[in-house]
Amino acid sequence: MKPLSAMSVQTRRAIEGVFTDIDDTITTDGRLHADAYAAIENLSNAGFAVVPITGRPAGWCDMVARFWPVAGVIGENGAFYFRYHAETNTMVRRFMQSVDERTEGRRKLEKVKQRVLAEVPGAAVSADQVYRESDLAIDFCEDVPPLTAEAVDRIAAIFSEEGAVAKISSIHVNGWYGSYNKLSMTRLFAAEVLDTDLETNKSLYVYCGDSPNDAPMFGFFPNACGVANVNDFIGRIEALPAYVAEGRGGAGFVEIANALLTARTAQIRS
Repeated sequence: MKPLSAMSVQTRRAIEGVFTDIDDTITTDGRLHADAYAAIENLSNAGFAVVPITGRPAGWCDMVARFWPVAGVIGENGAFYFRYHAETNTMVRRFMQSVDERTEGRRKLEKVKQRVLAEVPGAAVSADQVYRESDLAIDFCEDVPPLTAEAVDRIAAIFSEEGAVAKISSIHVNGWYGSYNKLSMTRLFAAEVLDTDLETNKSLYVYCGDSPNDAPMFGFFPNACGVANVNDFIGRIEALPAYVAEGRGGAGFVEIANALLTARTAQIRS
């Protein structure tokens, strides 16, 4: 990883959109601070397409799509995207799986849940599980005392043993049945909403993240940026971002946003 300051002005000026994780990337210690939210609004006002991409549930994402200054939101690690059209008061909800597939997935995840709770002391079902459509989220440090790395890995292993996909975030282990992830839904969102082919234009977008479930995005986007807490996962993450900010969490996101905004402002003035 290179420091964020190593990203050239030319590269920053070419960026058209910002895909970003939420927890511990935009937020800091579980809170969304005013400067981080302002950074989202400033990016949107400057013409960047800002798209949060999160493991958080459909219920939360409905609110984000409606009230945040964003082009849309991708939730549950790629299970869907939501896009709100304020001019017509309509919400587009695009799921990767059918209703029947999601129902069957939730049924199968019940066995995973029972195994995790029985086999990993201290683990708990996430408090936001009731608002989810497609996955099971196991809390290992948000509302429970932090578990060890070994316990977190064991939770992920149980999902895998039951044939489910498992991804580790900074607070949860999320698991689901299906072949999608953050990147596959981002590709779909880009094609259907942004009218762009990411395979051809991936250098025009930044992805911001902090944890192992961001690895597919870090590996795909050549200008991916981590906030400083991504360093906590070195050795436990399959791919690292090209650049890393000095600040952790929301402070790092503000750094990244300001780097892009400064380059665009300078371009306009010139």
